[in-house]
Amino acid sequence: QLQLVESGGGLVQPGGSLRLSCAASGVTLGYYAIGWFRQAPGKEREELICISNRDDISNYADSVKGRFTISRDSAKNRVYLQMNSLKPEDTAVYYCAAAGVCGAGIFGSWGQGTQVTVSS
Repeated sequence: QLQLVESGGGLVQPGGSLRLSCAASGVTLGYYAIGWFRQAPGKEREELICISNRDDISNYADSVKGRFTISRDSAKNRVYLQMNSLKPEDTAVYYCAAAGVCGAGIFGSWGQGTQVTVSS
């Protein structure tokens, strides 16, 4: 079964940047749509952005639009989430997940999550 692993989280000051990575084990990640999600304490899981298997981009969260970008490096079999101008409100566990398509797709494979903490 598809296994995903997120990495790159950590503690960053407001206004700083982080790049999260989503890696796949034993499968070509380029065959899948990959979405980035986050879940803050006491909040529902929120879909942020998705890249299709044709590298089309879908944005779902106005709060991160223009600050977060998604990209795929097929040679490294990785999908990245570049997070700029980070705010304390961005503090959450961030997850990547795989589906057949963005939007209506069902995300059946999830990583374990990586913690992002934005604080002074």
